Amino acid sequence: MKHTTITDIAKKLGISPSTVSRALNDHPDIKASTKTQVKKLAKEFNFRPNQIAQSLKNNRTTIIGVIVPEIKHDFFSSAISGIEEVAYQSGYTIIVCQSNESFEREVVNTNSLIQQRVAGIVASISQNTKNSEHFQSVIERGIPLVFFDRVCEDVDASKVIIDDTKCAFDAVSHLIERGYKKIAHFAGPKVLEICRKRLLGFTEALEQGNLPLIKDFVQYGGLDEKDGYNSMDSLLKQNLIPDAIFAVNDPVAIGAFQRIKEAGLKIPDDIGIVGFSNNKITSLVDPPITTLNQPSFDMGKKAAEILIEVIEDEEKSIKPKTVILNAELIIRKST
Repeated sequence: MKHTTITDIAKKLGISPSTVSRALNDHPDIKASTKTQVKKLAKEFNFRPNQIAQSLKNNRTTIIGVIVPEIKHDFFSSAISGIEEVAYQSGYTIIVCQSNESFEREVVNTNSLIQQRVAGIVASISQNTKNSEHFQSVIERGIPLVFFDRVCEDVDASKVIIDDTKCAFDAVSHLIERGYKKIAHFAGPKVLEICRKRLLGFTEALEQGNLPLIKDFVQYGGLDEKDGYNSMDSLLKQNLIPDAIFAVNDPVAIGAFQRIKEAGLKIPDDIGIVGFSNNKITSLVDPPITTLNQPSFDMGKKAAEILIEVIEDEEKSIKPKTVILNAELIIRKST
């Protein structure tokens, strides 16, 4: 069945297609009686605007692109929910792309969203992101961009983050207050800013607590369960047994948790453990894991709110800003 077009409505009413278009968009120059006729006929014909044609004409859509490392982790799925809620309420839809922690795939995702003429992009970078050229291209094309959680520091765009250094400091200070002295840190990739900041918080807490930084107790790896498992396994094989672990995130904490259990060690008596993010699983294991409650849903909401504000700023007067949200230490039985 042929779809009704603006031209069909124009012919039926004996007016120009441009008049129909302006009437449908409530243009002030169009008479109220004409608007009423046009909208009535459009309803009878079940007319729907051609969004693709409109986007080509306006050089933008009402679609927001979202790039995240992985959807499977609670943090990013919750953030996406926050983004979608704000987008929906504001008349936008979202396209979600996941980089699968691949820099190359992140570049492809970014270029694809540019080609689709998205209204704006919300992004959290991969753990392997090497440079920011693809995001600089987004800025150069005049497409609004907002980062959350994992950000490119050298890109002039708004960012929604937490104070990773302070959160790590608080987590490790908690371990010290509980009497732990030989504290290991299962760190993430050296290139990722949030990992560097969490390592800094770890070292600052040890320094303030007058505890030594044992080089072998800082294990670098990725951000998945297998990385925490492998880091703990490496220490066990070297007979280097810490009495507590601060993990860069909850998946790494869960991996370490599993290897500790396999070794027959008790949590928290032999080894205490603290994660980061408050993934659901941390409250379900036995014992439940102490972690930082990173406000993922609110981070997504705030990022979307800032993005839409910039998209709809006709004066282009809004400057990039950094919003820092609070994260709370949730103390459970693993410490």
